[in-house]
This record gives sequence, C-alpha cells and structure tokens, in this order.
Amino acid sequence: MSAEIVDTPPVSADAHRASFFRQSGWLMFATVVGGMFMTGVHFLSKRIPEEEYGQFVAFLSVAMFIPAMPLQMVLAEQTARARALHREHELSGLIRAAWLGTFLMWLVAVVVVLLFQGTIMAQWNISNPAAIWLTLPVLLFTAWLPMFYGVLQGQQNFLWMGWSMLVNGVGRVAIGAFAVIVLHYLAPGMVLGILGGLTVALVLAIWPTRSLWLASPQSFEWRSVLRQVIPLTLGFGAYQFLLTADTMVVRACFSGKESAFYGSAGTLARASMWLVGPLAAVMFPKIVHAKAKGEKSDLMGVVLVGTVILAAGGATGLWLFRPWVVPFMFKPNYVEPAAVLLPWYAWAVVPLAVANVLLNNLLARSLFKVVPALCVLAVGYAFALSHFHATPVMVIKTLGVGNLLLLAVCAWYTWGPGKAQA
Repeated sequence: MSAEIVDTPPVSADAHRASFFRQSGWLMFATVVGGMFMTGVHFLSKRIPEEEYGQFVAFLSVAMFIPAMPLQMVLAEQTARARALHREHELSGLIRAAWLGTFLMWLVAVVVVLLFQGTIMAQWNISNPAAIWLTLPVLLFTAWLPMFYGVLQGQQNFLWMGWSMLVNGVGRVAIGAFAVIVLHYLAPGMVLGILGGLTVALVLAIWPTRSLWLASPQSFEWRSVLRQVIPLTLGFGAYQFLLTADTMVVRACFSGKESAFYGSAGTLARASMWLVGPLAAVMFPKIVHAKAKGEKSDLMGVVLVGTVILAAGGATGLWLFRPWVVPFMFKPNYVEPAAVLLPWYAWAVVPLAVANVLLNNLLARSLFKVVPALCVLAVGYAFALSHFHATPVMVIKTLGVGNLLLLAVCAWYTWGPGKAQA
C-alpha cells in the first residue's frame, strides 16, 4: 500500500458535525443493540444457582480488568495520527508489535494460572476448572479485540466496528443459551458464550483493517511513540480501574450470593454507558486527526451536553423503574437486594460517564499533564476500596466518591487554573 496519499482539503465545521452525528448515531445503535444482547447472557442467571452466577460475574470481571480501553485508545490515537501524517507503513509495524507483544504476555499469564489453578479454585470456591480454561482464550481475545477496534476507530471505520459489536452480543447470548439450557454447562456455559461472541467479533474487526497490518512495515521512532503511548495507557488505564475494580473487591470480600446480587446491579447500571460511550468514541479520532492537521474542532461541547443528558436520564430511569427492570432480567430473589443497590450504582456511574468525555478530549489533544493526577487518584481509590468495603452499599459509595474525584480532576485540567497546555 503506497504511503503517497494526496492531502485532502480541511473539512468544514458543518461537515464535521454532520459526519459526527451520522457515525455516532450508527455506533450508538450498534452499541445499544449489541449491549442488549450481551446483557441477555445475564438472563441465564435464572437457569443456574446463585453461586454459579457469582462465579461467572467473577470471571467476567477478570476479563473486564484487561486494559481494553488503553489498548483501544492507544491504537486509535496512533492510527488517526498515522493517517493524518501519511505514515501507514510505520503504523503497520506498530500493529504487528502490539499483536505479538500481547500474545507473549498472555502466554506468561497462562503458565501462571495453570501453575496456581488449585489456589485460584479454592480462593474463589470454583468446583469446575472448565470455566478457568475457557476464560484463558477469553482474556486473549479481550486484549486483541480492543486493539483492532482502536484501528477501526482511528480509521473512522465505524461501520465495521458497529457490526462487530452487534455480532459479539448476538454470538455470546446464542452460544451461551445453548451451552446452559441444552448442555447444562452452568457458569462454564456462560463463559463459552462470551468466547464464541468474541471470536466472531474479532474476525469482523481484523478483516477490514488488513490493508494496514498487511502493509510492508517500516521502522518507527520508539521514543516518539512511547511519549504518546505511555501517558495514554496510564490515563485510560486509571479510568478503566475505576470502572472495574469494585467488582473484584466484592467477589473477594463477600459470599457468592452477595457478589451475584452486586453483579446484577452493576450490570444494569453500567448499561447506561452504552448510550454515552459511542459519543466519546467517535469524538476521539476526529480530535486527534484535527490536531495532527492543525485544524480546530469544537465537538467536545456537543458531546459533553449529550453525555450529561443521556447518563442522567439513564440513571433516573433505572431508579424509577427498578421494580420492573430487576425481575425482568433476574430471578425473584434478586429483586430486594438489587433494588437497594441499583439507585446508588446508577448514579455512581454518571460522573464516570461525564469524566470519560473530558478525558478523551484531553488525551486526544496530547494534554498529558492530567495523567499523574489520574494515577494518584487510582492508587487512592485502591486504598479506599481496601478499607471501606464493610457492605456492598459502602463499596458503591466508595466508587461514587472516586468517580466524582475523577470528574473533578478532568474538569480542573479542562477549564480550571490547572488547565493543561499542549
């Protein structure tokens, strides 16, 4: 593939907005529908014991702990920048290096898990090791899928990105239902559903990006790349830690039933992220591209307003309609504990959703002064979780405080005296 590409003239602000609303509308549709199917896996909790569902939530939280967002956003930023500056052959080398590197790290993790399999099963009260074995390829594909989503995002190829999300959801609920209802695999069956959905989704993400990673690779300046990759990884990694760490703590500190009830509330509360996530996902590569080309972009304000409205509306809906939503998805004995946890959880993720927009805007513009503060916040949040987890509600309150502090930090570096400079 030739790197000699003719420069295109700057796109007008109206064209930018029209493209943004068209692409974010499709991605929002794909994310919501795909997310609904992904959530459909949790309907299978009605067919298995609470302890088995608690195990599934634990395995799912391990997969969520993979730094998917940093991987995606690093590749999105590098792809958008490479396309703007016509450095596709250097990008090919970076994609191959990331692909090989994640595989080698996964091999090391496999050896560690297999060596300590007995300890893991005893610590998490797991009776069937099949779920552990199935989780291992899930972890690999969970690392690879966001990498290629990042490439698609950087290409602004949201069509294939959306289709991959849809297929991921449909595949995991269809295969999971067959494994649980027909084969009676319980928690391993639900994990098998996730693996099946990820496999098909990964194929649909890799194939449209083949022109980039099949291009003859050229060497790239590692120091220059690392100056971008390290702060992006740390910044989005801190965000993902705040998004996922609470579930791991609950699984370690509470019984299987309590972790299942907590997981049900978290599943419903995080569903609001389906509505707002696509807005920031479409915004990020457009800002990176505009910055690399020396163009101005005013998308952040539009995205921020839309995110506040959608996130607050979603939390309000869960709060008001929880008596009907919870029994629709889960067994009757989930209703009372989930109804107590859900209002707290639904509002705790609202500042997280709003902070995501500000963080995407800061890091897309390479305003990395916010990153050290985010790392300190992540460490403080980990310390708080380790000390304030007497009840599930206390864990959610700790999550809410951490998310509010995240929003305050991002707002400070966006508008306040601490406003970052490129």
